[in-house]
Amino acid sequence: MQVEIKNSRINCYQCMRPSCSCICKHINPIQTKTRFIILMHPKEYKREKNGTGHMTKLQLENSEIIVGIDFTNNKRVNEILNDEKNSSFLLYPGKENFNLSLRKSSEIISFMGNNPYIFLLDGTWPCARKMLKLSKNLQQLKRVSFDNKIKSKFIFKQQPAPLCLSTIESVYTLLNLLKEGDLEYCETKDFLIPFEKMIDYQLEYILNPNNKNYSSTANKEIITKNKYKINPQRSIVFEQERK
Repeated sequence: MQVEIKNSRINCYQCMRPSCSCICKHINPIQTKTRFIILMHPKEYKREKNGTGHMTKLQLENSEIIVGIDFTNNKRVNEILNDEKNSSFLLYPGKENFNLSLRKSSEIISFMGNNPYIFLLDGTWPCARKMLKLSKNLQQLKRVSFDNKIKSKFIFKQQPAPLCLSTIESVYTLLNLLKEGDLEYCETKDFLIPFEKMIDYQLEYILNPNNKNYSSTANKEIITKNKYKINPQRSIVFEQERK
């Protein structure tokens, strides 16, 4: 008896996207003095095809991903925080934070040092708030923020406000501010290209008449999702979600 085996869609194991929309040729990792620690929520890890956390990791040589929700007892996170040589910070919005957009170069270097470690919460805003609420060690970190003046290009993902950015856009903005503060000297001109190509692939898929979900009578205007619905080289360290 012959059994027909249907081939599943082939994915690229580097960018985690379908091979037909692989963005690896657009990846151009940069070296930074700053170490970026991307704390990724498990839900974001599972839908990494359309997320930007993994893409951010690929664009930054000096970075790593740690997956989890409560990082209070996470071995790797505490290893970084307990190293006296490290100056660690959390990128998180807040009026009382150290606002990079308002600081002079001397203030930034004095506050952050020459080789800072910056922790990023990668997930939806409700998930990020939960991660911070549960992670007692992250609550103790000094926080940095910036005044965002650009609108996110991530039109497919719902945001709580028009000026909220994706992870890779936040890092891009942060790097440019650190460059202005003479803490970074990396070239960021092409940093967002993989992200922009991902958006292009998604738009092409939606508007492609050969797509099985295409409808010639449908309204093809792409509406930006500005807010959430009211109703319901240690590269990756994975911590299972607690129940």
